[in-house]
Amino acid sequence: MNAQPPQAPPIVPSRFYYVLKLFTEVRPGESITALLLALNIFLILMGYYVLKPVREALILGQGTAELKTYMSALQVVVLAFVVPYYGRLVARMDRLRVINTVTAFFVVCLIVFFALGQARVPLGIVYFLWIGIFNLMVVAQFWSFANDIYTKDQGERLFPIVGFGASLGAVFGSRFAGVFIASMGVLDLMLVGAAILVIQAALTNYIDRRQARLGGAPARSVTPPATAATAAAAAKPPVNAFQMVFKTKYLLLMAFMLLLANTVNTTGEYILGHIVRDAAIEHVGNDSAAVGREIGQFYSNYFTYVNILGLFLQMFVVSRVVKHLGVPVGVLILPILSMTAYGIAGFIPFLHAVLGAKVAENATDYSINNTVRNMLFLPCTREQKYSAKQVIDSFFVRMGDVVSAVLVFVCTTFFSLHPRGFAVINVVLGIAWFVMARRIGQEYKALSASQQPPAMSA
Repeated sequence: MNAQPPQAPPIVPSRFYYVLKLFTEVRPGESITALLLALNIFLILMGYYVLKPVREALILGQGTAELKTYMSALQVVVLAFVVPYYGRLVARMDRLRVINTVTAFFVVCLIVFFALGQARVPLGIVYFLWIGIFNLMVVAQFWSFANDIYTKDQGERLFPIVGFGASLGAVFGSRFAGVFIASMGVLDLMLVGAAILVIQAALTNYIDRRQARLGGAPARSVTPPATAATAAAAAKPPVNAFQMVFKTKYLLLMAFMLLLANTVNTTGEYILGHIVRDAAIEHVGNDSAAVGREIGQFYSNYFTYVNILGLFLQMFVVSRVVKHLGVPVGVLILPILSMTAYGIAGFIPFLHAVLGAKVAENATDYSINNTVRNMLFLPCTREQKYSAKQVIDSFFVRMGDVVSAVLVFVCTTFFSLHPRGFAVINVVLGIAWFVMARRIGQEYKALSASQQPPAMSA
C-alpha cells in the first residue's frame, strides 16, 4: 500500500480574519500580512500629513498661490535627475537597502530643515520641492513593495485593507497637525515627521523578514530568479525606465492619465489656495506670520475633512466597487466626480462651495482612485512595478503640475482669468481624463483575460 503524503495543517484564521471580512473578501492566512502593510502605509501617510500643513504655511505665508503652482512645476526638473538616480540605486542594491537608504535621506533632510528654520533661513521654496518628491517617492516605493507581495487576485481583494491604512494615517496625521500646530509651532512638526519615518522603516524591515520566513517573496531585488529564458534576457542591456514607459502602450496610457488627473487636481488647488489666501488676508490683515497661521489652520481642518470622508469611502465603498463594478469602472469614478465638482465651482466660486467640491474630489482620489490605480499595476512585470511605476508616479504626476503652472501663468498674465474660469478649464480637462481612463480600463480587462503582462513595442 502506498503511503499517503503528509497533509499540510489547516490554516487557522487569526482573530482579525472575521473583522476584516466585514470590509472585503479575505481568506485564512492573509489577514496579518494585510494588516502589517496597512500599518506601514498608515505611518507613511501620517508622517506626510503631519508635514503637509508645514508646506502650506511656509509657501503661502512667504509667497502667493501663484508661487505655489510654479514651484510644483519646478519639481519636474528635480525629478528628471532624481528618478534616474533612483533607478541606479535599484539596479545596484537589494530592495530593502534601497528603501532604507531613501528613508534615511528624507529623515536627515527633516533634521537639517529644522535646524535651518531655527536659524530663520527662508525654507518655503526648498521645503515645497522636497516634500513633493518625498511624498511621490516614498509612497510609490511602498506600493511597489505591496504589488510584489500580492498576486493580481490577492491585490484586488486585499488592497482595500491596505488602502484603509493610508486613509486612517492621513486622518491621524492631519488631525495631529491641526491640534498641535499652534502650540508646537510649524518647525517642531518636522521632527515629529522624522520620528514617524524611522518607525515606519523599522516596520518595513520586519515585514520583509517575515515574508522571507513564510516562504513568500521578500522583495529584495527587482530581478526575478534566473531561468533559461531570463538568462538570455539578462544578456541584453537594461532598459531605461523612461524607455519602458514610452514603449509600453499600457504604461504610457497610465502615465498620461495621471498627467491629466494631476493637472486637474493642481489647478483645483490653485483655485482653493487663491480663495483661502484672500480670505485670510481679509480676516487678519497683511501680517505674514498671522496669515501663515491662519492658512495653516485652515489647511489642517481641510485635510481632516478630506481624510475622514476618504476613510469612510475606504472602509465601506472601495472593496464593493472593485467586487461588483470592477477596476475598469472604478477608474472612471474620479474623473466623473471632478467634472461635477468643478462644474459647481464654476457657478458658485465662493470659499465654502469650492471647499466642498475639493473635499469630495480629494477624498475620492485618496480612497477609491488611489486603491484602483495601484491595482492597475497588478498585471505588470516586477521590473515594471518598480522602475516604471516610479517614473509614472513621480515624473508624469509632476508633469501635470507643469501643465497646470503654464495654464496659471498664461491665463493670469494674459487673460486675467479668475477662479471661475479655471474651474471651466478643469471641466474640459476632466472630459479628456475620462476618455483616457476608459481606454485604460479596457486594456486592464484585456490583460487580465490573457494573463500576460504588458509588452513593449520594438
